[in-house]
Parts: sequence; structure tokens; C-alpha cells
Amino acid sequence: MRIGLGYDVHKLVTERKLILGGVEINYDKGLLGHSDADVLVHAIIDSLLGAAALGDIGTHFPDSDSTYKGVSSLELLKKVADIIDKAGFQVGNIDATIIAQNPKMAPHIKNMRENICSSLNITIDQINIKATTEEGLGFTGRGEGISSESICIIEDKPTALRTVKS
Repeated sequence: MRIGLGYDVHKLVTERKLILGGVEINYDKGLLGHSDADVLVHAIIDSLLGAAALGDIGTHFPDSDSTYKGVSSLELLKKVADIIDKAGFQVGNIDATIIAQNPKMAPHIKNMRENICSSLNITIDQINIKATTEEGLGFTGRGEGISSESICIIEDKPTALRTVKS
């Protein structure tokens, strides 16, 4: 069993869509970034890669590579699922938190969980997503950005399920 921790933050700006957990949320601002800037999925990616000792999101999907300009973070998560699989691991569980003063996340969490489950080919009981505010404190409390944290457990896949490395 291995444990990984991930964190991401992006600035809120006008004229960008707000996408979290692959869900487009109706809001007057969105997150600035090279991809769709989905801080939730980015934190999950970093926790998974960290648990497997395989670097981080920037190692695999650098913002200097135009291939990833505007890409859906769920597509990156699918690639990470393949990376983890080929390394001989499977996801045990993921627990993630979105930190944002606004908008309210509760109406969207079920869809976020479903999107992430689909991308990782895991069941809904293997992922938990929570949201919290910082009571008006700090950059998230002032509405300047949104951050997310993720912790995960990955486990060795049974030998019969390991992908053959070429």
C-alpha cells in the first residue's frame, strides 16, 4: 500500500469556464491555466503519481507542451490511470477537498465523483469529494482563486491483473 498527497491552486479570472471534477459550473469566473485548470483533477493526478513515485503532473504533461493547451484534465487523468496500471498499481481510494469561497460545490459533487470514477475505472465508493470555504480568509476566501487537496491509497495489483510491460 502506498499513500500520495496532491495539491493544486489556480487563479480565478473572467472569460474562462469554471471546470471542477470535469463539471462545468455556471459562475462569472473560471480558473486560469494551460489546460482547463481543473484544480480538483490536478490534485488527484499529483496524489496518484506521488503514491507511485512517478513524478508529478508537470513531469508528464508540461505546460510548455502545446499538446496540452486547453485539454480536459479528465483526459490527463485517464492517461495517469494507464501510467499507474502499467506500473502495477490499482487505486484503493481517493479523498479530495475543494477550497473555494464561491460558488457552492455541493450540487456538483455527485457528477464530479462520477466523472473521476469513469476516468480512473473505479467505483463510486472509492472516491470522496468535499468542499469547504476559508471563512473569507486568504486568497480563496477573497475569491482570488480555488485550491484543492487530494490524498490517495494505491495498492499493488494482483499478479494476474498486471499489465505486461513491453
